[in-house]
Amino acid sequence: MSTLDQIGNPDDLKALAADRLPGLAAEIRSRLIQSVSRTGGHLGPNLGVVELTIALHRVFDSPAEPIVFDTGHQSYVHKMLTGRTDFSTLRQAGGLSGYPSRAESEHDVVENSHASTSLSWAHGIAVGRRLRGEEGATVAVIGDGALTGGMAWEALNNIAADKTLPLVVVVNDNERSYAPTIGGMAEHLAHLRTQRRYEQALSWTKRSVQSTPVGGRPVFEALHGLKKGVKDVLAPQGLFEDLGIKYIGPVDGHDLPDVENALRLAKRYGGPVIVHVITQKGRGYDPATNDEADRFHAVGKINPETGLPLEIAGRAWTEEFSEELVDIAAEREDVVALTAAMLIPVGLEPMQARFPERVFDVGIAEQHAVTMAAGLSRAGLHPVVAIYSTFLNRAFDQLLMDCALHRQGVTFVLDRAGVTGSDGPSHNGMWDHSLLSIVPGLHLAAPRDGVRVRRALRDAVEVTDAPTVLRFPKGSVPEPVEAVAHRDGVDVLTQDGDGAVDELVVAIGAMAPVALDLAERLRAAGRTVRVVDPLWVLPLSDGLRAEVERAGGRVSVVEDALVVGGLGSRVAAEFPERTVRAFGIPQRFLDHASRGQILTEIGLDANGIAAE
Repeated sequence: MSTLDQIGNPDDLKALAADRLPGLAAEIRSRLIQSVSRTGGHLGPNLGVVELTIALHRVFDSPAEPIVFDTGHQSYVHKMLTGRTDFSTLRQAGGLSGYPSRAESEHDVVENSHASTSLSWAHGIAVGRRLRGEEGATVAVIGDGALTGGMAWEALNNIAADKTLPLVVVVNDNERSYAPTIGGMAEHLAHLRTQRRYEQALSWTKRSVQSTPVGGRPVFEALHGLKKGVKDVLAPQGLFEDLGIKYIGPVDGHDLPDVENALRLAKRYGGPVIVHVITQKGRGYDPATNDEADRFHAVGKINPETGLPLEIAGRAWTEEFSEELVDIAAEREDVVALTAAMLIPVGLEPMQARFPERVFDVGIAEQHAVTMAAGLSRAGLHPVVAIYSTFLNRAFDQLLMDCALHRQGVTFVLDRAGVTGSDGPSHNGMWDHSLLSIVPGLHLAAPRDGVRVRRALRDAVEVTDAPTVLRFPKGSVPEPVEAVAHRDGVDVLTQDGDGAVDELVVAIGAMAPVALDLAERLRAAGRTVRVVDPLWVLPLSDGLRAEVERAGGRVSVVEDALVVGGLGSRVAAEFPERTVRAFGIPQRFLDHASRGQILTEIGLDANGIAAE
């Protein structure tokens, strides 16, 4: 039996002889590569935290001493060391989640997949445990660029004021989020990384620990009592010490003894401590470390020997947006683009290559991105903010109060809208439509294909006095669905005559193919049908109102968004005398599975809707 398969919990890891740990680390990396290559998932980040995670579970007593991972996609090794070594079902229906999951293990404290929240969670947990008389440390592991998020700094501001709180903040510094991390904080960490006196300081610290009585605070008192000549060899604490938080590091995150020693010192201190650990994203896997784009941050199914994809995806929705934005930017010098640490996934890399001075990656800081966009608009530019739909939740107040209230012309492009599937409940882009429907003056489009993505983007950047939004799903874009007629801003996709019909089906965005399939099933049952696409979903247009009145029969709205607060509910409110049925996503968190499996499970496919 392999060493890894002998570890069912952290106690087994603690009992393992130190000379077996390098072999364990190699086994974990091999298991990660072989497993994730078959299922897809976050490979690069986890290859980088193998030694760090081993050290965490040897030093701290999980779950009694909780460990909060941020972001949670770097928790695969943690799962393996807490009894979940079978990764064959990763991110599949009924299998392991790609993030921490309380349903899976008592060691999974926070299902953390939206970045920069770990320090607030850990602060609250640590204060609560102290009030309840519990002993031991609470740990937050923050990495993959999450320290660029404003919420992390709000938490640090409060943590620094509590000098006796036993809270250890491990900064997993791999220089990257998806791509290389940018900004002043990234530059500060880089400054700490490049200090050539670090090994001297670490060696001196270890000798001090060995010669000091048990208990961490005397060690720090000794450090601060040294004459200036000795203090000069210490790695600079800089910003963290200015905040009033003790700092250890930088530590080589792949040197297990060094990481363990640093964590033990932090645990014994008895107050808030930052341990700065340097890791390499993709460590031990050449295809990942040679990938300059994102070090295999997230992969689909790949050949484990070469790292090359096994499945050739079709043309993506994102590509349609990306190419059209570059064309628009070439025509209009006022168009600029912003994103929050998602430059490559949301398709802004081509524009950055062409117009580098007009693309802004602000780090994991969606709130700042949106209000900065409002400022750019006020200065006479037209900003395009490209983020995942699920991450717009974090900046709703800024969209409402900074963009909409001030009537600033800002375009939001929401990638991965609707059901995304395998990343689980936090990443389904199912909230945006309901949230945006309450914003005064906002215009929202849900293009049904790539042709409509391009047209809607051009229309959106022409609006100068209100925010505009485009939303489209993850995956391959379907073949263009052409209209048979166009009336007052509404596309008619198929119809049985121009007058009244038994069933009016309103298709929203990517649900158009489902609606057309549904229409054929209804016709086969002897009903007359018309399928329309309103193109612009918000506000409810006069053209769509006219279609509802013209149809005469029942109305069904098919949308890849929440039923609560969706277009169907709005149509029903405006036409109380009509039978209006809304088919969309139910108001609950959806477990991870493929997009198709989830749509079937919630009845949002042609079969399920026809049965209704």
